[in-house]
Parts: sequence; C-alpha cells; structure tokens
Amino acid sequence: MIEKPRNKKASIYKPKPISGFPEWLPEERLAEQRWFDHIRKTFESYGFCSIETPSVEEIDVLLAKGEVDKEIYVLERLHKDEDSDKESRLALHFDQTVPFARYTAQHFNDLVFPFKRYQMQRVWRGERPQMGRMREFYQCDIDVINVDNLPLSFDSEIASMIYETLEGLNIGRVQLRISNRRILLGFIDGIEKKKHGTLILRILDKLEKIGEDAVLEELNAFPLDSYEKSTLLKIAQIKVSNSNALEASISKAIFPLEDIPHEDMIDGIHELKSVLDNLSHLPEGAVVADLSIVRGLDYYTGTVYETQLLDIPEYEGSVCSGGRYDDLAGQYINKHLPGVGISIGFSRLFDVIRQTHPEKLGIGPKSPTDILVYTENKNEAALAIKTAQTLRQQGLNVEVYHTVKKWDKHYKYAKNKMIPTICYPQDDVNAKFKNVESGEENIQALSDWNKS
Repeated sequence: MIEKPRNKKASIYKPKPISGFPEWLPEERLAEQRWFDHIRKTFESYGFCSIETPSVEEIDVLLAKGEVDKEIYVLERLHKDEDSDKESRLALHFDQTVPFARYTAQHFNDLVFPFKRYQMQRVWRGERPQMGRMREFYQCDIDVINVDNLPLSFDSEIASMIYETLEGLNIGRVQLRISNRRILLGFIDGIEKKKHGTLILRILDKLEKIGEDAVLEELNAFPLDSYEKSTLLKIAQIKVSNSNALEASISKAIFPLEDIPHEDMIDGIHELKSVLDNLSHLPEGAVVADLSIVRGLDYYTGTVYETQLLDIPEYEGSVCSGGRYDDLAGQYINKHLPGVGISIGFSRLFDVIRQTHPEKLGIGPKSPTDILVYTENKNEAALAIKTAQTLRQQGLNVEVYHTVKKWDKHYKYAKNKMIPTICYPQDDVNAKFKNVESGEENIQALSDWNKS
C-alpha cells in the first residue's frame, strides 16, 4: 500500500510596508479622488487641457535638468538580454517639468500656442521617507508655454487659479507668497557680482529657515562689502501686500525707483507690481510680495511663487511652488519657448492632512455605493439585478448583495461600508427603501427615488 504524502503547510511570506511607497485605505482613497476631481475641475475651468506622459524617460532627458542624478530610479529588468543596454538608459521621471518640456518639443507642430496644460501623475524620487516625504507620490502641475513671448498676465492667472484650487479643498487659509528673481539679480548685476548671482540667491532663499545672522555669515564667502550685504538683506526682507507698498519699501531699502541704475531690477519691480495689481481681487492677506522667495532652481527667470497653509502648522515649507522660465524646452528644440507654471505637491499635502487634521479630508464612506439591493428570496435574484440596473441608470452607485442570508448579515455589511440605503425590490417598478442609520423605510417607485 502506497502512503499518500502528508500535506505540507505552505510557507507564507508576510508582506510589510515598503518605506516611501504609500497606499491608502478605501475611505482615504475616496477622499483623495474627491481632491483630484476638484483640482481637475478648477484647472479645466481656466481652459487648461490634460496630458499624460510615460512614467519613464531617457536618462539623458532627465539629466538635462542637472544636479538630480542621486534622486533618479533607473529602470532595469531582472533578467537581462541583448536589449539590456538600451533599457538601462531609461529611468522613472522625478518631476513633470522635464517630461512636459520634452513633450512640447516632440509635439510642437501639433500643439496650439499658448499651450495650457495640466498634468496629474505619479513621480519617483530617491528621498529619505518621512511624514509628507515619499519616494512615490502624485504631483499636480499646470503650465502655460508660448513661442517667443508669453504675456505677463499669465503669471497672475496661474497664481489666481492655484489660490482658488487650494481654497476649494477647505483646508484653511491659504497665502500666496510671490516675488520676482529679476529684482535681486538686477541688484547683484548692478554691483558687478553677476557671476555669483545664482549662489547668492540660494543663500538668500534660506533667510526664513536659517535667519539673518546665518545668511550674513554665508554671504561672507563672496566679495561683497558691508553696504552690498546689508542692502541685499534689506531687499530680501521686504514683505508687503500691494504694489504701492512694494515701491515704497524698495525706495526705503535703497533709493527712489526712478534713481535705480539697474534696468533689470526696475523691470522686475514693475513685473511684480503688475502681478500684485492683477491679484487685488483676492481676499486681504491672501497675497504677499515676499522678496526672500527666489527659488533655488536656475531656470526661473522672473515671477516665482510659494504657497503657505496658515492653519496647518505641521506642514513645513511650500505646498506648491513654481515660477516663470525663459526657455525650459530649449535643450530639446531650436525654439524660444518661455513659460510659467506651478506644481502642487499633492501626496505630501494629502499625507500631512491625513495624519494631522483628518477631519479636513471629509473622510466618510468606505465605498462609493449609494444603495445596497437585497432580496431574501432566491427566486427574485433576477428582479434584484434588474432593480439595481434601473437605479444605476438614474446615476446612482448600486451594489447587489452577494447572497441570500439572514437579514442582519446584509444590514451589517451596509453599516460597515457606510452604505446609506438598502433597497428591497417589490416588483419591476416599486421597492422598499430603508435608511440604514435611522431605520426609516418607505415604499416608492424606483423612478422617484434619489439620494436626497
């Protein structure tokens, strides 16, 4: 007699979270989807169209931005073959600005300019994970780009739209902090220190984070006299709410506007004043001209933005940032394509709110279902399916309970998933509707029922 082998207990791999790669529960995902829907609706209300680019780009395309190689995830197959060398030149994109520039260059002849686009996709960066800092996350970008010249009016339109977008999320007071890099760069050029301009701006950009004394200490590395250093600090410390106050503050920090010998600085001041004037319709305190905002990236050439959440102290830094650039796509096409744009760090914002102020997310049901259809009679299964389909045709989200069991089973299922209503079909046109929370029930025609 041959003995049957004993069943061996299968080995089980216990999965664990992968640091920096988040995943949400169904109710959190529904809240996230509502945010996406609101952002998408707001972007499109200003005439921006959606594009989506591949998750991967050629490494040479990504490296064209410079100084990001440590953050890039390279794409490579586990089992290599003769094509492996070609595939190893692909990597996951770390932002959406570079793919957008490449996309514009490749599709130049098919696009209508000014080209207004938004993009809501995942990006990947090799960062150290922490609250609000992830290795895989969503960004929501908007940009407008044009051939040869881009009207300054778009700088204020972008700012107005991003304010409306964040305000509509109901996460508290939003403040736009706006500046123009030409102001400080113009002054640096005027004192003949242009070759140090970018490095000086990067130090001034840290003013709020490290303080005045530390900034002065770092400025000692450059050939600046005491007047030049103190004047740079005075300019960077200007924070005003309107164009008149901006001119007055600059005059106090240096000398009257008409006496400023630096043409680029004067142009930057006029541009910033124009943007502020075009944003005067926003609530008081919603916009601040903050000349310490210069952004660390070299490709910004004029207006720059940062955005603060005044009622969320746990959120450090800017919730969305951006600015004007002269020719970001220049390395991909022989065209002058100036643009302006801003990016919402969506996943970072969502995660901080989720962990610190979950009530602001409006997290509710664990499913999108409006109605659960149930029958205790196996012979009425077809009627239940037909009833559900009739309700779906009215724009409702409907589930049919998966089996016929005791009454409390399907009721518990509805309650646990926070489904508000249970429907018991009576015939082809009528049903009994029961409110899960109150227990109230009534019989009415399927065509008369609505969520309200």
